[in-house]
Parts: sequence; structure tokens; C-alpha cells
Amino acid sequence: MSKKNKNTAAETELAADVTEPESAELEESSDAQSTAVSAVDAEDADALDISKSAPVDRATEGPFDESEANAVRPYIDLGGVKILPRDGLNLRLEVEESTKRIVAVGLDYAGSTLQIQPFAAPRSTGLWHETREQIQDQIARQGGTVTERDGTFGPELLAEVPVVSGSDGSAGTRIARFVGVDGPRWFLRGVIAGEAATNAEAAALVEDLFRSVVVVRGSSPMPPRDLIPLVMPPTAAPTD
Repeated sequence: MSKKNKNTAAETELAADVTEPESAELEESSDAQSTAVSAVDAEDADALDISKSAPVDRATEGPFDESEANAVRPYIDLGGVKILPRDGLNLRLEVEESTKRIVAVGLDYAGSTLQIQPFAAPRSTGLWHETREQIQDQIARQGGTVTERDGTFGPELLAEVPVVSGSDGSAGTRIARFVGVDGPRWFLRGVIAGEAATNAEAAALVEDLFRSVVVVRGSSPMPPRDLIPLVMPPTAAPTD
């Protein structure tokens, strides 16, 4: 496992989409974020879908809440999430340079990458419907294209995202799937790239990996949309 201090050139543009539920351009204050749903204007309240979005079998097949997970399984404890080890899985921690906090977990598996982030959410409402709109708007501003479709976890986004590729800084595109699941008092978002973005067989393997993630919301009060803190595993030491 490694700790990653900088995104590669090919990942830089995606990082803006996956570090927080809202991009740097859409950044709100903590107070604004914590009241975003409750403070919606009356005329917009009916249009905003705040229902939860999750597979009907989520509680038994995952992604799991900590209370639903198998206690005897040898999970890797990263604070806000627990990851089940498996052959061929490589784990990376994405670190925000300005704050040095861990903002995402990167998983390399089956020729694909899965980046996951857990967020605090309201008890009775969800964040994925709202978050999808924000992602679509941001990718459109970057010159990318997005298609919404039904996937294994419910609504998902298939995006073609502009990126800088190669040592010469030439422009290119990257295909990525944005998936999300609303759980009890949490929201888990994933970004799938590589073979699993376009290949059904590889997609099934990465979707099973996403299903196995355990979210640890904890009992402390947190504003909705705040990133649930992620930490280094107890047995791991930071690398330069």
C-alpha cells in the first residue's frame, strides 16, 4: 500500500470531481453545506429529489454499514471505510496537498481503478440524486460528456472526461463511471476507470469490490456532505 501525495497528470482533472461532493468551483462554506437541503428555496423543494438511492439488497449484499458487516472478516481499517483484502488488490490513499488529509481511497484491481469516498448524510434522505447533477454540470464545464444510465447500484454516470495525457502534455479523454449508494446516515461514492468502465466482465469484478466496502459512520454529529475521516491503517507507516 502507498500514500499518494500528488495525482498523476491523467488523474488531475478527475480529482476535482471526486474529492468532495461539490467541486472547488462549487465549494460552499461548512455552514452552507450542512444546511443545503433544509435551506432549499420553496419553489425548488419539489424539484429536488432527496430520496435515497441504493440497491434493494444493499443491507445484505453491500456496500455495508458497520452494523451489517461480518465481524470476523479481516478488514483493512481506514477509519471511515473498511476494505476486504483480496488477491490482486492494491490499495492507495489519496492525500490533499494543502491539508495533508486523506480524501479518498484508491483501489487497483482487475485492470481497473476504483476510487471511493464516504460522506455523512441525513438519516432519512439521500445525496446521490443531487450529487449526480453536480457532477454532470462540472464535467460539462470541463468540456466532457456524460450519459446517465441504470447500473448495478441504481442510477450512474458514464463520463468522458478531458485529461492531460503523456509527457508532452497533450490533451486526451478518460472514460469513467460515477456510482453512488445512500446508506444509513452515510453516502458512498465511487469512480470506476480502466477496463471496468467499458468491459462487462471487468465491471462485475469491480462492482463486487465496491459491494464489499464497509462504511463506518460513527456516532459523532457531522454536517451532511462532510467527508467521513479516513486514516492510515494502524499497521502501516507513511511513505515518502
